[in-house]
Amino acid sequence: MTGSRVPAKTESVSESLDKITGDHLRLQLFFMLAKTQKLALRKPRTDAQRNRERILEVAKEAFTRSGANASLDDIAKEAGVGAGTLYRHFPTRDALIEAVYRSEVEKLAAAEKKFSASLTPIGALRAWMLLFVDYIATKQIIGPALNSLVGGPSKLYEGSRAQVQGAIGALVKRAIRNGDIRGDLEPFDLLRALIGVSHVASGPDWQQSARRLVDILITGSRPIK
Repeated sequence: MTGSRVPAKTESVSESLDKITGDHLRLQLFFMLAKTQKLALRKPRTDAQRNRERILEVAKEAFTRSGANASLDDIAKEAGVGAGTLYRHFPTRDALIEAVYRSEVEKLAAAEKKFSASLTPIGALRAWMLLFVDYIATKQIIGPALNSLVGGPSKLYEGSRAQVQGAIGALVKRAIRNGDIRGDLEPFDLLRALIGVSHVASGPDWQQSARRLVDILITGSRPIK
């Protein structure tokens, strides 16, 4: 008959289930691929960071042994990376020397939060000052390499000074609040004393003298009763 309607095809239960199952599988596949891609992107970043840290570690030792003229190819080889990887992270010798120094400063700055979270205020201050002695030693060791930088290392030192002052300032402030040291203590005076020992003392045992001085300084900074 003209104008009669054709009945709409009714979807069977099995067809509906097939459709739902298919959609579900497609969603699972989508999320699995997304997760795989995320992990794939994360891995290179992790590897790159690990390579960078290893290069800096080896470079520090190389500059200690051979000064600023240490072979970059040898550094890459000892770090277990190709020369291309080293140059991607550090395009020039100056860039690598600066990065070695900055890495030491960053470790020193990060230690302030680490020690504050795990030690008493006075214990955190003492532990950080002992670490500062090691930092001075590292700075002296790579000093000749730093002096080879174009324009000298003064700008590099200026940039790191704020981080060091911020760390010692926070530690001293925390110890003062806790009543461990006098309120009139100037944080940087503690560091000046340790730096002074490194310049005045002769011989390789100056670090032992500086570590003993840490306890003397801590004791002398106690509140007067």
